[in-house]
Amino acid sequence: MIQHGGAEFDPASYLANAGPGRRIVHLDAKQNLFSQGDPADSIFYLQSGQAKITVVSQAGKEATITILAPGDFAGEESLTAAHGLRLATATAITACNSLKIDREEMIRIMHEEHAFSDLFLKFLLARSMRTQANLVDQLFNSSEKRLARILLLMSEISKTGEPEQYLPKISQETLAEMIGTTRSRVSFFMNRFRKLGFIDYSDRIQVHKSLLNVVLHDQLTGEITQEAFDLESPQKLKKYAD
Repeated sequence: MIQHGGAEFDPASYLANAGPGRRIVHLDAKQNLFSQGDPADSIFYLQSGQAKITVVSQAGKEATITILAPGDFAGEESLTAAHGLRLATATAITACNSLKIDREEMIRIMHEEHAFSDLFLKFLLARSMRTQANLVDQLFNSSEKRLARILLLMSEISKTGEPEQYLPKISQETLAEMIGTTRSRVSFFMNRFRKLGFIDYSDRIQVHKSLLNVVLHDQLTGEITQEAFDLESPQKLKKYAD
């Protein structure tokens, strides 16, 4: 490990503080870290808060790709080639603190500090595995199971081990985009989850650890699962959305 001024390089300290080629950016909810089509000239490290990555098709349809939590990087496409463009938009869901690292500084620190490059490589591998899991989830799992998985990921229950967690404020429209369904279906499933005691919500969604049963063991009754797949009736959707 390279020494700097007699002290060992500490990745956590580096990512927590501003310095040459990097600065801390404060964002309010709904502000963009960067936008699709912008020059890809920096990488962001999320220190606090939550953000989302979205893409917009040529037809103007927007899709949410993933949720960013503290400890995640965003904008890694800036390392692939100079003068490239952003492939997606990163938007704060809650108030966020983020470290903005210039492309040149990111390349330098990765070359000079093995502890940092190891940390970043582990993140990229985890991101790749999560992207594959998201694809499998989208292709093979039912809408209510996809919603349960997204709620658990956002609550970070699997990381904290706590029995219940509150989510940042998020609209049913955003949840619908993330799982590839309609807002009415999300409303239907949210009501079902609440009646089964998996979640509570008023101002914010509170996720209980029991929601893991939906993802791990498919513990929804046959009647509920069948009804979830029979949502062709607009009248039925409206009934559960109200």
